[in-house]
Amino acid sequence: MDEHLAPYFTAEKREALLFMLVGVAALAVSAWLFVSGDRYRGMMYPLAAIAAIQIVVGSTVSFRTDAQLLALKVQYQDAPAAFKADETQRMDTVVKNFRIYKWIEILLLTTGIVLTFALRRSDLWYAVGIGLIIQASLMLVLDLFAERRADEYLRFVMGVFIP
Repeated sequence: MDEHLAPYFTAEKREALLFMLVGVAALAVSAWLFVSGDRYRGMMYPLAAIAAIQIVVGSTVSFRTDAQLLALKVQYQDAPAAFKADETQRMDTVVKNFRIYKWIEILLLTTGIVLTFALRRSDLWYAVGIGLIIQASLMLVLDLFAERRADEYLRFVMGVFIP
């Protein structure tokens, strides 16, 4: 059992740290763009907005993971049927949420692409489009990895043998 739980939650925690690092880097770039007066200054809006999400989500996942893993190990040992039922329900929701996140990220990516083509003569909107492309692409790729892990973990949980 531990060979499935620990790797899943370890990977989640690592990706959460990556989310936070990407968010901090995006905030640093946003601050630089703000003070530089660069013509691509408009990138700071989507970079900073999505960075806030990355930092909050990354922090939340990172700080709760160890306690969550410990509680699940105890629940599995003490009440495997409850573990299976509760964790299946939780992971079903997680997987469904990833589908929603993917569509939002694809929408943001598409919006960024459209802005860079339709409003390419406007430095502000072109830069906003580039910022959306950068952040939406990163979020989409990271969430695709996380979704795949969640699918694999859910298959494990659903196959847990209950004596």
